[in-house]
Amino acid sequence: MRLHLLAAATALTLALAGCASSGGLHPDGTPMDPSSLKAERSLAKLQVSPAAWPQADWWTGLGDAQLNALIAEALRDNPSLAVADARARQAQAEAGIANAARSPTLNVGAAVDATRLPGTAFPPSFGAGHYAPADYLYASFKWDLDLWGGKRAAWEASLGQARAAEIEARAARIELSGNVARAYVQLGYAYAQQDVAKAELARSQEAGTLTHQRVDAGIDNQLQLKQTDSEVASAEGQQAVADRAVDAARSALSMLLGKGPDRGLDIARPQLMQPSLLTVPANLPVDLLGHRADLVAARWRVEAANKNIKAAKTEFLPNISLSALTGFLAVGKGVNPLQMPARFYSVGPSISLPIFDGGRLRANLNGSDAQYDLAVAQYNQTLVGALNEVSDDYDAVNSVQLQIEAEQRALNAANDAWKLAELRYKAGIGSYLEALSARQQLLVAEQRMAALSAQQTDLSVQLIQALGGGYRPQADAELSPPTSNRS
Repeated sequence: MRLHLLAAATALTLALAGCASSGGLHPDGTPMDPSSLKAERSLAKLQVSPAAWPQADWWTGLGDAQLNALIAEALRDNPSLAVADARARQAQAEAGIANAARSPTLNVGAAVDATRLPGTAFPPSFGAGHYAPADYLYASFKWDLDLWGGKRAAWEASLGQARAAEIEARAARIELSGNVARAYVQLGYAYAQQDVAKAELARSQEAGTLTHQRVDAGIDNQLQLKQTDSEVASAEGQQAVADRAVDAARSALSMLLGKGPDRGLDIARPQLMQPSLLTVPANLPVDLLGHRADLVAARWRVEAANKNIKAAKTEFLPNISLSALTGFLAVGKGVNPLQMPARFYSVGPSISLPIFDGGRLRANLNGSDAQYDLAVAQYNQTLVGALNEVSDDYDAVNSVQLQIEAEQRALNAANDAWKLAELRYKAGIGSYLEALSARQQLLVAEQRMAALSAQQTDLSVQLIQALGGGYRPQADAELSPPTSNRS
């Protein structure tokens, strides 16, 4: 008896020694601490306010009722949002599947078939040697005990992925509202370009008329006349380019609204929008974590990847399951399958331990480690990019304001110079080249002012987006996945 026990113990020791092991496998990624990102000097000139975060409906601050309606329309009808919502529902369904794997299963079934029992294995009383009907009813129960918490970890990982997908669906709406606002700004800029082109065409045509009069009077020659004709033709070309820019901006808005191109034809010219005046929160690197949806989603994906590692490690450990089977079986004609002698049942626990699997478990764990490292790297990359994006956008907003002030002075001077040159040319004391030079300077100043005005509003929208676009974390959007008392 002792020899048998010794042999069994030796066999068990050898089996355990050969079990699959997770030794030596671990992730390498480390989430970045936001406070470690130095930004004090870069953000030193920024205006700080504790209530600096954009509002959820920040676009109303631009002062255009049509824009408000367009963003509402896009948030209702754009098909890309349906894609994001479907992904969120898919992730929620996967979380439900992972949660169901933690619960026991109970199945019932019934079947009727014809069976030929071999005479070498069954006595004649069982109907051996010929076909006989077989009726059976059964119920089965199985429950894999989650001794090491692997199934719970897998469920929590799925919850994290579902939460990330839900937040990304909200991020898609934030991004869409920003894209509509920027496309609307571009439409306003296209109209401003159209105004500049029309004004330049009118000036060139007026100069052409005057040059014709001077040529007829013998003051100018055909050279000046050809030059004015060239200027008129060039201005007409710029007018066509400006008209096309308006059509393109309308088409871009139609796509963002999820509508056909005719929808853009009904969009009126944007009003003169005022850029939002924004300040920056005092503790920007840390506070950004909770106000940018992409950062919140990235944090959830890191936590989900961490739970997947735990679930993968439990695969190396013994697993215990409980199972039971009961039912009725009747073979032969005229036999009642529901009578007590026809019953059968079995019940008992089972234990399994992976010994050799060709490296599948180690490869699975190694893949989970790599997925965690990837999630951490993507989180770190998003964090660094977010902080630098805010700083750069704020600097750009301040810079373009200074450029506008300088360009306004240049535009005023160019306009005065053109009026003086035009008067001198009409009076016959100025040259054509003098007037042409003044007109070209005015055209350049008008084009730059239109571009800077649009850029100022566009950068304002970009800064709002960099600060989270009005995202507010909900009460359940904590870093760790929610817990449950369900076993």
